Amino acid sequence: MGFLSSRKARRVERKAEAKIRKAEEKALKTRVRLEAKVHSHEETKRHRKALREKHKFHKKAQKAERKTAKTTSKATQKAHAAEAKTAQAQAKAAEKAALFGPARVKRYLTVAKMLAPIAGPILYRGAIAAREQVTAVQARRAGVPAGLLTQYGGPNAALRARIAAAQNSADQVAERESTAEGKDFVTAMRGRLDNLVVATDAADTMPPAQRRAAQRAISNELTAIDNDLLARLNVHPA
Repeated sequence: MGFLSSRKARRVERKAEAKIRKAEEKALKTRVRLEAKVHSHEETKRHRKALREKHKFHKKAQKAERKTAKTTSKATQKAHAAEAKTAQAQAKAAEKAALFGPARVKRYLTVAKMLAPIAGPILYRGAIAAREQVTAVQARRAGVPAGLLTQYGGPNAALRARIAAAQNSADQVAERESTAEGKDFVTAMRGRLDNLVVATDAADTMPPAQRRAAQRAISNELTAIDNDLLARLNVHPA
């Protein structure tokens, strides 16, 4: 009986130990799950916080960009307005400085009408001389001979005269160039000048504001072509 009791006691003890181990393993698994859950929750909180901070930084960056763009736009508009005002002032000053500016010629013609019965022929010759002086001033501004300028009319007469002068320069380059590269250069220059002729014709029918913008663009392109042609002719203007 003592032996059986001892075996039974050991069996009960083993079962108890097994239950304890099982309980400990279950507790350990539960603790691991809880720790993982807490860690995941903390990680989620950190991720959400990082997203909020990133969104906040992005909004601030966009606001700064909009403010910079607005400031730049205002500065550009002011600069353009100042340039336009300066150009107008320079044009008026040049007209006043010219001995026979357009405004002065207009006054001369008005006086000529009043005095026509007395001194018609003399005033007519004076008006013609004044007109020639105006043409000379306009030709000097355009950088072309006065005789060439008188061949063209309309609001873009000066541009057409400049294009014709550039075409003459291209012809001179063509006479000097015999290489394939030189011929290609002349062909390219003539192509650009033909495009400017088309652009000048189109500018004739534009509203004044658009025409002025087109005239500036055509003039800038003409200046670049003139520089290329003069360099090819080995002419270096002062």
